[in-house]
Amino acid sequence: MTRLSRTMKGWILGLIAVLVFSVFPTYQVQAAEACAEPAWSSSAVYGGGNIVSHGGKDWKAKWWTQGEMPGTTGQWGVWEDLGACNPGTPPVDPPVDPPVDPPVDPPGTGDRMYVAYASSWNTSIYDLTTANIPNYITHLNLAFVRPDTTYTQGSYAFDQAVAGLEFVEGATTPNGQRKFTAQQSQDLRSNIAALRARGTKAFLSVGGWSYSQGSQWSRFNAKNIVDLALDLGAAGVDIDWESSGSSCNKGTAVQFSCTKDGEIAGIITSLYNEIHARNANLQISIAGWSTGAYYVKGTPFEEGKVQWGSPFGGTMYRVVKDHGGKIDFINLMSYDGGIYYDPREGYESYKAIYNGPINMGMQIAPEGSGGAVLQLNAAPGTVYDADMMNGQNNIATAYYNVETMVNYIKNKGRANDGFMLWQLWKQRVHQPAPPGAANENSAGQYVCWNLPLQGDCNQVIPSLPKL
Repeated sequence: MTRLSRTMKGWILGLIAVLVFSVFPTYQVQAAEACAEPAWSSSAVYGGGNIVSHGGKDWKAKWWTQGEMPGTTGQWGVWEDLGACNPGTPPVDPPVDPPVDPPVDPPGTGDRMYVAYASSWNTSIYDLTTANIPNYITHLNLAFVRPDTTYTQGSYAFDQAVAGLEFVEGATTPNGQRKFTAQQSQDLRSNIAALRARGTKAFLSVGGWSYSQGSQWSRFNAKNIVDLALDLGAAGVDIDWESSGSSCNKGTAVQFSCTKDGEIAGIITSLYNEIHARNANLQISIAGWSTGAYYVKGTPFEEGKVQWGSPFGGTMYRVVKDHGGKIDFINLMSYDGGIYYDPREGYESYKAIYNGPINMGMQIAPEGSGGAVLQLNAAPGTVYDADMMNGQNNIATAYYNVETMVNYIKNKGRANDGFMLWQLWKQRVHQPAPPGAANENSAGQYVCWNLPLQGDCNQVIPSLPKL
């Protein structure tokens, strides 16, 4: 009995040893196969090319993303499946999330901006390529997004009915509403990412004339706008609030107010708060109406000292003066004011109340209203800063040319002021400029060479076929 017990005891001890040494190496192998890449975090922001681990696999982001779980976005989604995790030594401390900010934009864009509005109507998402858009264009405003969009993050519903964008791939047609396919949604996002990597940031331009004439702005939804901007990989949101019917009292600077001050102030404030609450890293620009800072009593821009009779004089005054700290830059719509309107005075009226960058706007003729025709060069003998703010400049056509405006901004503006173009596809979606007038390429190249801008000033916007 004693000998049997010793034998059994030895057998049991041997079995324990075998089990210990067979289980322990397995543990070591499993530990060695822990993922080397940082674990995916729902709160972190990832840029194209970032690699994370999740569910035992490595995943690479195809473009900017936040909150989209790897393995749930599908074949055409943001995460590319790289397969099983690469071996690595398990970290002692918990993995550190990647930086909250998306990848740093490439250097070399310079301090001066050149913003171009790109209409979505009668265009395709496949027009938005680096080959079609000169690299001296620093910002591309995609026009237009609905203020009351019902867009939800992760839906990729970029069509006209939801987002408001009118690209042919998602346009409203007599045969019904087109919807983006998964491939088209990915291609649009990829084009925007490629432009940004090249140095051209896409902004979502919200509103415009067509989306501002009803009650859309009263249903402005900052969360949905930010969701849409993040899903597209945009760098910012441009508020193109063109709500008519606001009348101003033409009082002094302290008393000056307009009937729709609360609406536009609420739009900017809610968007600003939403962006900062979510640490979304989006900028805000606004489209400043031509006479939007006019008619304040006791200033150089009082009626009679500048253009008379504009029905929209002063409509942007309070939002810029009181909420300018929430706005990263202004794109001045210094056109559509008729032959009496002087864009230099419009610029000065905003400069008097706003310290950030102002981009002087140019519209390729024919203009939407007013009848002025943008010329490229000034007539011989034109003085770039003559006849201003004296009430005598009743015909401003001599100064409505790219040369005069560039000279004015270069010599009288601030170092970070630039230019804006309405619009990138003007001759394609509307009609050719009149003979002798400035066009998209001649205006942009003149600004690039003479302001100057960073980039290759010889690059051109190609003549694309009409859709």
